[in-house]
Amino acid sequence: MIGALTRTLRPAQWTKNVLVAAAPLAAGEASGNTIRATVIAFVAFCLMSSAVYCVNDIVDVEADRTHPVKRTRPIAAGQLSPRAAGVAAVVLAAAALVLAVATSTHRLWLALAVYAATSLVYCLGAKHLAVIELALVSSGFLLRAIAGGAAAGLPISEWFLIVAAFGSLLLVAGKRLAELIALDLEAPRSRRILTGYTVSYLRMVTAIAAGVTCTAYCLWAFEIGGVRSANWSAVSVAPFVVAVLRYTLDADAGRAEAPDVMLLRDRVLQVLGLLWLVTFAIGAFDG
Repeated sequence: MIGALTRTLRPAQWTKNVLVAAAPLAAGEASGNTIRATVIAFVAFCLMSSAVYCVNDIVDVEADRTHPVKRTRPIAAGQLSPRAAGVAAVVLAAAALVLAVATSTHRLWLALAVYAATSLVYCLGAKHLAVIELALVSSGFLLRAIAGGAAAGLPISEWFLIVAAFGSLLLVAGKRLAELIALDLEAPRSRRILTGYTVSYLRMVTAIAAGVTCTAYCLWAFEIGGVRSANWSAVSVAPFVVAVLRYTLDADAGRAEAPDVMLLRDRVLQVLGLLWLVTFAIGAFDG
């Protein structure tokens, strides 16, 4: 039962919660208090996201049992009862909120509560509404990025919010595009929501999201760099834009169905990401 519960919590997906470090990195803050607040935000989102996975698997249990891959999930396979998963979800969600309230004087708890509410709406049916589900999934990434700043009490740039919002939309739209392109047209669709999209529409959304993300990032990078002669923030624009173009190529080729797995396989994207991180960090902390 412990093994089944652990698989339902999906610890491999906790890597998404590293996004809570985005705001502190963008602000160039690395004090002890900031690091502590960021770690707390990471743990709280791991707890809350695992609670959401439990709820999702309870709601989708019948559909998962007919799916060639998802039928092996513990609840669908009968290895974990829906009641036990429900109790785990309540305990994990409560623990996340208690941790946020007890250790943070800022609005981390609010970001967690909004994330829980939007995730619940998604699980209970909005996942089947085209466009709405894109917005809800994107908001999960955006809230993670906001939570790091909220936990540490850091001011968040308007440009950061735009980059985070449209970057999140780019990730989700690219994932859906890859799923649709990689789909065998003669086979049943693995996600019901895919019937609500066309390849041309998702390509349009991906292009819009990529364009806004890159434009907002350029403006933000020059704002951070100011008029310094050695403007490393401006230098970071090059690897950032090329990385966005590389991701859209992977999505258009049907290779971005699982962005985290794709990142582990795409060496070019890894190098671009490292170059961006180094140049941006130098610019942010040098300011």
